[in-house]
Amino acid sequence: MSKHIITMASKADIPEAARKFIDIMDQSTIFAFNGEMGAGKTTFITELCRQLGVSDDELAGSPSFSIVNEYRSDTTAELIYHFDLYRLESLEEAFDIGIEDYFDSGALCLLEWPERIADILPDDTARVNLTVDHDTEARTLTVEIPD
Repeated sequence: MSKHIITMASKADIPEAARKFIDIMDQSTIFAFNGEMGAGKTTFITELCRQLGVSDDELAGSPSFSIVNEYRSDTTAELIYHFDLYRLESLEEAFDIGIEDYFDSGALCLLEWPERIADILPDDTARVNLTVDHDTEARTLTVEIPD
């Protein structure tokens, strides 16, 4: 497993942090983002999608109510799926939306609240922990990517 740490002292650092994240993404397609409510998971994933070539017109924010947003990169034409699993109440609901088909598609899958489906996450899922220093509002991404 490889471990990477990316720090953001302020919101102004998010674009650069997203570019650094992209540099380590080639090892996985499924990224499980953990972090407390309000840590900035959606904000970071939105910027990550922007850096991957998704147009601002296409970015819809958090998929809290739709569960999944689908984006297409303007630069690579690749699909990106952004999941917000917070509202899922059971694994059955995840199966109902076809979560395994998304995972098997080979497309980039970015998951918020992955603990809701922890039992069915593929073994090659990269774990991303986003922490906040509440005194300074700095954020740290710790990314663990399976070998």
